[in-house]
Amino acid sequence: MAKEGLFNILTNQIDWEDVKVLDLFAGTGNVSVEFLSRGAKSVLSVDKHPICIKHLNALQETFADENWMILRKDVFQLIDNAQQKFDLIFADPPFNLKGLNQLPDLILKSGLLDQGGIIVIEHGQEVSFEEHPNLTDSRKYGGVFFSFFS
Repeated sequence: MAKEGLFNILTNQIDWEDVKVLDLFAGTGNVSVEFLSRGAKSVLSVDKHPICIKHLNALQETFADENWMILRKDVFQLIDNAQQKFDLIFADPPFNLKGLNQLPDLILKSGLLDQGGIIVIEHGQEVSFEEHPNLTDSRKYGGVFFSFFS
């Protein structure tokens, strides 16, 4: 239900054919696959855990999509060494991640987000971004929240 709600919101804001997506804390890759299935121009999935990367690589072989890149790296190292720009940055960090509150600012300051781009952070109720100056929207689906920044 949460993922369907997220993609309904994004579909009203994004022309999928032109969007370059960065999926941080990609995990199983189900959100990356959803971006690709909707026609995203490119998707970079980032996770540091070997089991997740192994699963992502196997999934990538199944889909054989040349627009999907997978990177095994610590998300915070990637943010610190930003090399590319993305139109949409999706982050689904562990809900108990230390420093989760600072993630929007780290991404915004890194140069990863292209002008006019969107950041979506999935989080639990323990974290609130309501006072963040770049917050544009927040949605709740059960125990899952999506906060949108630009």
